[in-house]
Amino acid sequence: MNDPASPPRRPYKIPLSVLVVIHTEDLRVLLLERADRPAHWQSVTGSVDRLDEPLRDAAAREVGEETAIDADRDGVLDDWSHAIEYGIYPHWRHRYAPGIERNTEHWFGLVLPDEFPSKELVRVAPREHLQYAWLPYREAAERCFSSSNAEAILQLPRRCSARPRPR
Repeated sequence: MNDPASPPRRPYKIPLSVLVVIHTEDLRVLLLERADRPAHWQSVTGSVDRLDEPLRDAAAREVGEETAIDADRDGVLDDWSHAIEYGIYPHWRHRYAPGIERNTEHWFGLVLPDEFPSKELVRVAPREHLQYAWLPYREAAERCFSSSNAEAILQLPRRCSARPRPR
């Protein structure tokens, strides 16, 4: 029987996620410092809420939840049609069902106009992040704790040459 005084158990995370590299046309990248791991910087990431949630919807939702940026209104969200599989860090495996040790992550880019960072429109989710920074893409890649996140950022020049421009 459930103890009415204990908080309800959160459902397990689905091991299918998105990574969204938010950047300007001139390749400044938005990084977020994790609240649960200070000094760990990353792009927007998050799992799908349900197995049938479209990945693009999950990417736009995560951007909104973590930064208050509206991906559809503020820029151009681009599916990079790239996925990686990686081992889930042991300190985060409790979030997943027992026995789940790998996650598949799909990469997206969100390009914003160059003047976007100067408008200070980013509001981080305080339970998830401590602060944010806009950095030149190489510096952003160096600051990421995740090597795959750094790799996604380093691909920006190539990916940006063939993508739609923001409004």
